[in-house]
Amino acid sequence: MLDKAPPRRTQADTIERGAGRIARNRIRIAWMYYVEGLTQSEIADRLGIGRVTVVRNINEALRQREVKIWIEGEVAECLELEAQLKSAFNLRDAVVIPEPSIAANTTKAIGVAAGMYVTDTLTDDMTIGVGWGATLYESLQTLAPRELENVQVISLLGGIVQARRYNPSEFAWQFARMVGADCYLLTAPAVVDSPETKETLVEKCGLRDVFRRAERLDAAVLSVGTLAPDSTAFRFNLLSDEDRTALIRLGAVGDLLFNFYDRNGKLVDHPINSRVISIPLEQLRGVPKRIIASGGNEKVDTILGAIKLIDCNVLITNEATARELLIRRG
Repeated sequence: MLDKAPPRRTQADTIERGAGRIARNRIRIAWMYYVEGLTQSEIADRLGIGRVTVVRNINEALRQREVKIWIEGEVAECLELEAQLKSAFNLRDAVVIPEPSIAANTTKAIGVAAGMYVTDTLTDDMTIGVGWGATLYESLQTLAPRELENVQVISLLGGIVQARRYNPSEFAWQFARMVGADCYLLTAPAVVDSPETKETLVEKCGLRDVFRRAERLDAAVLSVGTLAPDSTAFRFNLLSDEDRTALIRLGAVGDLLFNFYDRNGKLVDHPINSRVISIPLEQLRGVPKRIIASGGNEKVDTILGAIKLIDCNVLITNEATARELLIRRG
């Protein structure tokens, strides 16, 4: 019995495929220009096209209303990866951004996408908890003010003494200010000297009220940190080199709200985890929408562990990281 010949591709099919490819390329160019901040000449050099072509694509993206405050439109490869991530990790939602042409722009690009997603997520009478870090800081660029009523923002982690833009308290306050929300802070250091000090601060220094409010979270927006010496946590000298070495020996792959865990999503047996002032991670597992925004080659195992740790159901990441997550999910 002869096999049936594959259906012939019509001229209309060819035109449609070509138009889709042109649109995807246009959106990618717009992303590189508006989000990554590359010049038109840099885009032309990286994509091997003429500068005039870059200009025409940017102008056409504006004419097609694909560029407003942020870029609307999806790259087909990203849509496919989103579907695969949702299936593989049982996610409610996934956002995969086009791969930045410069690896150093990954954090910024994911943060920009996170700001867009959170803007669409916010509703009246919502309580949202926020973490900290460079990725979430970048989300402020696209966190659009909206007319909302009775929104509360809760910082899920204590602060750091020296004021910096990545300070958990500073980020939560900036976030709340931009959306016109009330803000509740854990007004204590992120890490204290002993479990006894932590208990005293929570029970006798007014922090218990914030913990109670966090029991009613509708969403939590988080990022993850690695154990690299230049990661946010170690850059601020909140942990010693000895602690870092010990954590790695115990199998830690990263931290979420300064709670250190292994690739299987289990907290490691290190004293730091009993001295961090954060909303308990087991409590976060009961939050309806648990969002992790993170990416980069060095964070694949960190993200895998974090997904298991809090049973993440929304992931925002980049193309290369999404592919590697699917390969290594185990």
